[in-house]
Amino acid sequence: MKAAASTPIRILGIDPGLRSTGFGVIDKAGNKLAYVASGCIRTDAAGSLPARIKTILDGLVEIIATYSPQQAAVEIVFVNVNPQSTLLLGQARGAAIAALVTANLPVAEYSALQVKQAVVGHGKAAKEQVQAMVARLLALPGNPSADAADALACAIAHAHGGQGMGALATAGRRVKNGRLM
Repeated sequence: MKAAASTPIRILGIDPGLRSTGFGVIDKAGNKLAYVASGCIRTDAAGSLPARIKTILDGLVEIIATYSPQQAAVEIVFVNVNPQSTLLLGQARGAAIAALVTANLPVAEYSALQVKQAVVGHGKAAKEQVQAMVARLLALPGNPSADAADALACAIAHAHGGQGMGALATAGRRVKNGRLM
């Protein structure tokens, strides 16, 4: 008797940015991951902040309508040396989260360390390593752009460890040299 196939779960990963917000959509069926789509929402660097936020919000609303994800994962903003840059990035992230919750999607949040740990196996991996592993895990013909790769990596991290509580299981673990131990 043939086992019933798992119903795929569609996950939207987001790498927020004010100039370029990466998105990646994958399907997870059992232990298998399948690439659906990825890309970037680019804003006009010369535009006003409200116009740029609207571009991000509208772009994600369109992506959600097009791909109908069931879950979403967003990378957490890291604290930058420049507080103004951190605040601007936080506003882009807020626009992304607003689009997701308006569509009634459950949203999980992951730090860059958690995402890199889940995809590359090391929390301090270089962007090129993330791009290469995303391409390998999703059987892509080439490496996606850095922003799209980060968004796909966020979705992969969620698919691998975040189905239950919305975050990687880290209870009782510690971070050493960028790795969860």
